[in-house]
Amino acid sequence: MPDAPNLAEGGDRPVILFDAECVLCSANALFVLKHDGAGHFRLASMQGPAGGAICRRHGVDPQNPASILIVDGDRVRRDSDAVLAIYEALGFPWQLFGLFRLVPAIVRDPVYRWIARHRYRLFGKRESCWVAPREYGSRIL
Repeated sequence: MPDAPNLAEGGDRPVILFDAECVLCSANALFVLKHDGAGHFRLASMQGPAGGAICRRHGVDPQNPASILIVDGDRVRRDSDAVLAIYEALGFPWQLFGLFRLVPAIVRDPVYRWIARHRYRLFGKRESCWVAPREYGSRIL
């Protein structure tokens, strides 16, 4: 069987790894797909085979994800840095969220982690993983 996760990481586009059981996370994934007209990002569910393998490679338990990840070659972004990188790449007006970089990560990340820890209680948890609409199939690993 070919090693799809290595192909995913070695590609020319960053991969967003998200919790497909989280209502907030999957809504954000759909938002990215709809607003990333240039197709800059590919997405992978942490619970799926490709996404799970990439997560494990970077020290994240795909069965208990605590952060969103962006894997871009050898570079891995997580927590608030990953969220800001996504919105900065979507262009105007979404790139304005990059202004939050003025807030030090030592302040941003605890807020992100609090939301991440409580995301199921605050936003809900799906009984099965979210599946992207068919028209985005080429961008999903």
